[in-house]
Amino acid sequence: MAKPPSKQNPKKSVGRYVDAEARGRVTRRRPVGSDHSPHWYGWLLIDLMIFGMLVITLNYLQVLPGSTSSWYLALGLVSMFAGFYLATRYK
Repeated sequence: MAKPPSKQNPKKSVGRYVDAEARGRVTRRRPVGSDHSPHWYGWLLIDLMIFGMLVITLNYLQVLPGSTSSWYLALGLVSMFAGFYLATRYK
């Protein structure tokens, strides 16, 4: 009779009850500072929203030069949309 083959690796590498480290399924930790936005980012998005609201309000109050203009409305809306876009990326 032949001898049964000896096991080469005493630890299991495949199967149901295998450590995550043994399978190589461990996710590396990210550095702590990498998942936060810079300090100026929040101020920029707030400033863009306030600037847009101020331009639109002053346009309808006819305070800006050139009376009421659709370009002032477009400038205010674009700056407000840019602020909202930055707000969705804020971490």
